[in-house]
Amino acid sequence: MAKVALNKSSLNKQKRSLKTYKRYLPALELKRQQLMIERKRAEIALAEAKQAVADLRKVVEEQIPMLACEEIDVNNLIKVHNVKLVTQNIVGCRVPLVEDIDIEVTPYSYLARPHWVDSVVRQLKEMVRLRVELSVYEKRYELISAATRTTSQRVNLFSKVLIPNTQETIKRIGIYLSDQDRAAVMNAKLSKQKVLAQHAKTQGGQA
Repeated sequence: MAKVALNKSSLNKQKRSLKTYKRYLPALELKRQQLMIERKRAEIALAEAKQAVADLRKVVEEQIPMLACEEIDVNNLIKVHNVKLVTQNIVGCRVPLVEDIDIEVTPYSYLARPHWVDSVVRQLKEMVRLRVELSVYEKRYELISAATRTTSQRVNLFSKVLIPNTQETIKRIGIYLSDQDRAAVMNAKLSKQKVLAQHAKTQGGQA
C-alpha cells in the first residue's frame, strides 16, 4: 500500500476520493442486484431449453422407434445453414440472442424412403433448432454470471476495502494534523513565554 502524506493536501485528496467511492457504490450495488435477477432468468431459460431437448428426444424415441432400422439412412438429412444472432445489452452486459435459424433439409426421394421419414425430418429440424438455442442460452448464462461476479467483486472492493481504508486514512491524517496544531500552539506559547521572560530579565537588568 502506498504511503500517504500526512498533510492538508493529502487530506483533501482523500476526502475527494471518499466522496467519489460513495457516489459510485449505490450504482454498483443496483447493477449487481439487476444482474442477479437477470442471471436467475437466464438460469430458468437454460433449464427450460434443456428440458425441451430432453422432452423432444423422449418423444422421438417413443413415437418413431423406426429410427433403429439400420436399413434406412436418416443421417445428414438436416443441416444448419445459418444462425443469425443479435446482441442484447443487459445491464451493460452484452449477450447473444437468436434472431433466426436457417435449417436446410437434404432432398430425398419420397418413393425411396418410408413415409415416417417425413416425421423424422420434422422432429430433427426441431431438435436442431432447440440445440442451437440451448447453446446460446448456455452462453448467455455464462456471460451474465461472469458479469455478476465481476460487479460483486467491485461492490466488495468499494464497500469493504476502498471506503473503510480511506475513512481510516482521513481519520489518521486528521489526528496527526490536530496533534501538529496543538504542538504549534504549545510551541507558540512557550516561545512567547521565553520572549516575555527575556524581556523581563532585560528590563530588570536595566533597572
